[in-house]
Amino acid sequence: METFREYGNAPYRVAIIHGGPGVAGSVAPVARKLGEARGVLEPLQTAKTLNGQVEELRQFIEQNAMTPIILIGHSWGAWLSYIVTARYPALVRKLILVGSGPFEERYVPLITKNRLRRLSQEEQEEYRQLVELLEKADVPEKDAFFARLGQLGDKSDSYDLIEGPIDATSPDFIADPAEVYQGVWPEAAELRSTGELLKLAEQITCPVVAIHGDCDPHPAAGVQEPLTTRLKDFRMILLEKCGHEPWRERYAAEKFYRVLEDELSASL
Repeated sequence: METFREYGNAPYRVAIIHGGPGVAGSVAPVARKLGEARGVLEPLQTAKTLNGQVEELRQFIEQNAMTPIILIGHSWGAWLSYIVTARYPALVRKLILVGSGPFEERYVPLITKNRLRRLSQEEQEEYRQLVELLEKADVPEKDAFFARLGQLGDKSDSYDLIEGPIDATSPDFIADPAEVYQGVWPEAAELRSTGELLKLAEQITCPVVAIHGDCDPHPAAGVQEPLTTRLKDFRMILLEKCGHEPWRERYAAEKFYRVLEDELSASL
């Protein structure tokens, strides 16, 4: 069973973590690009609880990477990488957060507001219904709803996507990505609402860099403001004309890869 992918050659000192939860394979294009110059790992998260995903990633790093590693996390993967870095600081050399969700509850209403204003009235209603459905435990055809929410997300979360097929490869063995989402996300959201997510910053000792699109519906201030005051070594890099997935953005992809290369070269 495929649980991770390797790009480039050993030693593997970089790992990129996908979002979702449940969207395994979404960062394959980034892993492939970075793997042209170094060894890169792309773990595929399958656990259906928050702590399960944390321990799954910890074990993966210990068994497959040369530590301390550079962790690059996108969206939910940014939070997951942040949590692993806080709990197991000896494993991580540098943490790079791409399109991270905000770290404090007060920024959350802005996410939905930013998304809905980019959708038509009909799409806004469909978006709300899909979110409500996926919050329920037993929903028929939930994977189809999850996929449709992703399609709406392409419109609501982007600035100007590069045309053509998405160069991502989802593994066949994750038969129920919506179940992964339903199992993990409520626990993650509670971690933020209680303040425990942000408190974990006190345990992070390595450099942290956040790369964020200026048109990402997740407000950049929700990452920059909380972390600036709590991390010893934190920098924020804002990409112009860029949404939630910088590598797919027409005006930002080149700069995104340049920034990543600079960050990796400075630490490897």
